[in-house]
Amino acid sequence: MPTSEIRVGLIGYGPAGSFFHAPLIAATPGLRLSAVVTRDSARAEQVRQDHPDAEVVESADDLWSRSDLVVIASPNRTHVPLAQEAIKRGLPVVVDKPLTGTAAEARDLVRQAGDRGSMLTVFQNRRWDGDFLTIRRLLPELGDVHRFESRFERWRPVPKGGWREMGGPDEIAGVLYDLGSHLVDQALQLFGPVSHVYAESDVRRAGVRADDDAFIALTHTGGTRSHLWMSAVTAQLGPRFRVLGSRGAYVKWGLDPQEERLRAGERPGTPGVVWGADPSERWGSLGADGDTRTVPTEPGAYPEFYAGVAACLLEGAPPPVAPESAAETVAVLEAAARSAATGSTVVMKQADPA
Repeated sequence: MPTSEIRVGLIGYGPAGSFFHAPLIAATPGLRLSAVVTRDSARAEQVRQDHPDAEVVESADDLWSRSDLVVIASPNRTHVPLAQEAIKRGLPVVVDKPLTGTAAEARDLVRQAGDRGSMLTVFQNRRWDGDFLTIRRLLPELGDVHRFESRFERWRPVPKGGWREMGGPDEIAGVLYDLGSHLVDQALQLFGPVSHVYAESDVRRAGVRADDDAFIALTHTGGTRSHLWMSAVTAQLGPRFRVLGSRGAYVKWGLDPQEERLRAGERPGTPGVVWGADPSERWGSLGADGDTRTVPTEPGAYPEFYAGVAACLLEGAPPPVAPESAAETVAVLEAAARSAATGSTVVMKQADPA
């Protein structure tokens, strides 16, 4: 591994690669986007415009020798084989969420990376949403949290097409795994492991094959219940967060602005701009009815993910997302899919005490 600059090879230049990974990599000291895999001519031209110093190649086979770090932002079904190949070659790897479709696959990847001594981490970027960071800060003021409500809802009555909507289980498509990867991960980070999982999953729009409306209920071993909604068919959106505790509640409307700004072409590090700052009209409220106060949202911090990757590879720091935690998220999603298919509550197997 080089000691000053890491060549980053990016597989995929769809929305995940172009709006999230490539800009954040380019903004991170110590990392250099060296090559991008895409076979799409329009996307290849976009790479050349966005990152003129990066080489465009047509396959992962052309990428390995050009990279010190591999980032996998290709369709979900490709995550496992590409990550396995990178690990086999001794390359550290970042995998976009979801890591895999099953817990067994996820744990096997973690084992393979450990055996080879290669860094494996997962792009659970919503751990750096400003509103999520705000909840972490406010937990002591909320007391014992008995219910955590979290939503990623959209209004898309006309399908956009593509594998996320039209793919089947083999594509790991649909909102349960797509948006649910974020919501479940956040709930686990805040309130720890779960004992029971109940879920509902439906296809609401004509011509769509993958689930576009889902709900997950988690019972955490510590007593908190998490209720998580993810949908493409919500005509009036609910609050992004509602956290109910023994001392008060926190309610927050509106999404973290970082994705919106990245899609608009804004980049971290712009002089005079506080990256991830939430407009004051979106700030949440803390307290109880009749006695609430507005709470400024912590600035969002997506750049910290790749700064953590660089620190891991150059300084020996832990990876920004432990792969074991991403595997646990997959285990809960797998249980949710089973619950939705059977109409039953799934009891999670707890790890044996050390």
